[in-house]
Amino acid sequence: MDKPAPVGVGIQYNPEILDWFPFDSLEVDLFEVLLDPFMGPLDGPSIFQPGAYERLMELKSEHLLLAHSNYGCDFGFGDLSRTPAVRRHVPMTKAIDSPWVANHSFYGDESWLDIWSSPVQFSPAEVRRIAARARELQELYGVPLAHENATYYLATPGSTMREADFMAELVERSGTFLHLDLHNVYANSLNLKGFDPWAYLDTIPLDRVLAVHLAGGSWHQGLYHDWHDNPVPDAVWEMLDWLLARAQPGAVILEYQGRMHHEGTRLLDQDDEPMIVRDLNKAKAAWARAAVARGAA
Repeated sequence: MDKPAPVGVGIQYNPEILDWFPFDSLEVDLFEVLLDPFMGPLDGPSIFQPGAYERLMELKSEHLLLAHSNYGCDFGFGDLSRTPAVRRHVPMTKAIDSPWVANHSFYGDESWLDIWSSPVQFSPAEVRRIAARARELQELYGVPLAHENATYYLATPGSTMREADFMAELVERSGTFLHLDLHNVYANSLNLKGFDPWAYLDTIPLDRVLAVHLAGGSWHQGLYHDWHDNPVPDAVWEMLDWLLARAQPGAVILEYQGRMHHEGTRLLDQDDEPMIVRDLNKAKAAWARAAVARGAA
């Protein structure tokens, strides 16, 4: 599939902060919709939760919506046709008319869906197996599928490849794309010995980067966590500028969250609105600078 045209800068439409954050008043190009909290139960008849479709259509009247799948079991070992990705996220993506869909590059099955950082095994055998599932899944979505790199604290046993090499081969084999989470790259560089963020960016095919995530995190018990509860770090802004000077992704998206990740996550409230708006404005400025530079080249 062809890479869609660039959209711009936006923010993740997260129900966890919906009660206080003024999404409707933001000047953004898009909202990224987490499909999981809006989807109907797998044992029920409805694709969406009651009222969710109407809410999203109201949002869509003013903004482009981008679909993001978290717990779709995309890369697990069960029958792909029975996964939440196919049974719910595929029709939801079509219903909101998203130009592409992103998913997380970690395992999942019906017994442990809510484990957040469960990286796939970075091995030749797994890249072949996962690429085949990804190729089939992209055809079912009918729009480009972009894989998001995950945060993790230990490599899956049996891994014999660098993550960046794995992701590069995955999209080459499957014809899919990358959803590059720069904060996840940053977090892994702090937590994993020998993980070089710049070597990561030098390895992945930048022309396959369809979207970018920006976020901030927190230290907890000696590890740095991707908890979406603080401003975007300076090192992540540096990586964004580096990327935008070399490639044109379809979108840059900021993420902010409540306590879904862990009880240690800082609970955001109205006092954090200025922080979010500042980060959003910095992302828009970076996008604009890159556009000017491309025009002058």
